[in-house]
Amino acid sequence: MDMVHVRAVSPPELTDEVVALLTGDPCVLNLVLLPGSARRPDGDALECDVLAGGANEVLRGLRALELDTLGSVVVEPVDLAFLGRAAQDGARRLGLRAHAPVWEEVEARIRAQTAFAPSFYLYLVVAGLIGAVGIVTNSQILIVGAMVVGPEYGAIVGVALGLDRGDREAVRRGLTALTGGFLAAIAATFLFALLIRGFGLESPAYRAGLRPVSHLIGTPDFFSVAVACLAGVVGIVSLTEARTSALLGVFISVTTIPAAADVGVSAAFESWDKARGSFFQLLLNVVVLIAVGTATLRFQRAVWRRIGRRRDARAGG
Repeated sequence: MDMVHVRAVSPPELTDEVVALLTGDPCVLNLVLLPGSARRPDGDALECDVLAGGANEVLRGLRALELDTLGSVVVEPVDLAFLGRAAQDGARRLGLRAHAPVWEEVEARIRAQTAFAPSFYLYLVVAGLIGAVGIVTNSQILIVGAMVVGPEYGAIVGVALGLDRGDREAVRRGLTALTGGFLAAIAATFLFALLIRGFGLESPAYRAGLRPVSHLIGTPDFFSVAVACLAGVVGIVSLTEARTSALLGVFISVTTIPAAADVGVSAAFESWDKARGSFFQLLLNVVVLIAVGTATLRFQRAVWRRIGRRRDARAGG
């Protein structure tokens, strides 16, 4: 049974309302109140465990009391718990909602990937260079390695979350990071490919025009759109359910970094058709991932809201 642990600091004048909210919810367990024991901010310390399916309502209630601004709220996942009858009663009341994502946790997980420190751009450049080596040597293994190294999916889902929440600043920040990062990767791979071409280091097959990897990357088609759509759905679902292995599969399945690398490499070797095709492939994948990610987030929220309303209606009846 999934749970989260909530630690909060409440101003004394607000504590009675917070305690009433928590004790009145059957999904709240192990509530502890330590009056006047908290510092920075000063106030009453509270701790409790909440069944994950009921955490959205509890956190929404705490925010409605403005506890997140007047005091503080910290939420942590619980890895292991031995629960008694009270937890079973709460889970029975939740029904299907016991499996609902904790949206505050999901959004925090996505925002953690949108810090865009200098390392974000470094990873993109390095991933692009690995992809460039894979292209000029016709090595699909190196292309997969470049996909795994690239951090761009975090920025893509950050934009999707911004669109879902109507946060223009998050959308602007994510698009700026993607634009700057991919331009840096393209520029680095272009210079690297010029060096390779100048010293004749490309593989004999690539030099002779046999470029299956570049051809695959630079020819977007129906299947490119289909894979991007499927990856967009799986990526968001894996984030909401914290499934790292599924998310890694998304990184490997979508041609973003390889497309950026091929733009630079093809331009350096004056293969302008391939450069244009790869640029379109890159743009297509990013746009589709953002659009499908936004739609999947909204669909998931709508489904769980509907499940919650149906459960409440049955309970009220």
